[in-house]
Amino acid sequence: MPHVLLDQVIDTDYGQFDLIWGEGEGFAGDWDPFFAGQVNGLVGGAADDGVYISLARRSGGSQVRAVLLDGEPAGDPIWEDVVEISTTVPENVPVRWQTWAVEESGRLDLPPATYRLRVSARGRDAGNEGEFAEGVVDFYLLELWPSPSAPDAIIRTASENAARWHREVGGRR
Repeated sequence: MPHVLLDQVIDTDYGQFDLIWGEGEGFAGDWDPFFAGQVNGLVGGAADDGVYISLARRSGGSQVRAVLLDGEPAGDPIWEDVVEISTTVPENVPVRWQTWAVEESGRLDLPPATYRLRVSARGRDAGNEGEFAEGVVDFYLLELWPSPSAPDAIIRTASENAARWHREVGGRR
């Protein structure tokens, strides 16, 4: 049974959504600390103090659901773009999420462990083109489960938006 960590519409700017532990500040415009050694360009997991997730919608609301699982989930073809990374949440630090400039933030009940994080998205092209659209047009599912560390992986890319980010950010690492 999944433990829901977050399930809400996140109003973001610049499409920035960070998971942060300890005193980390999140993404500050420098790709290298988050994407060093990675092939994907959507989810930066190379930094020690958190994970950067690029939402397609530059500003406006995107639906984000994060769940903690006991083991690896089955894939679901409803998701157009799927990326996996590994990350480690250290002992004795608070875990939180935040958007650009901490416009929105909150705590996450995520225990210390090494996790595999699968970020699945649908509607990235609509989110990229629909900055001023009424309502939510892009959706994200973050699934975390305890797992030994492994290289990041691009599982599926169906949107033009994700393909561009993989080429421009992930592909140059």
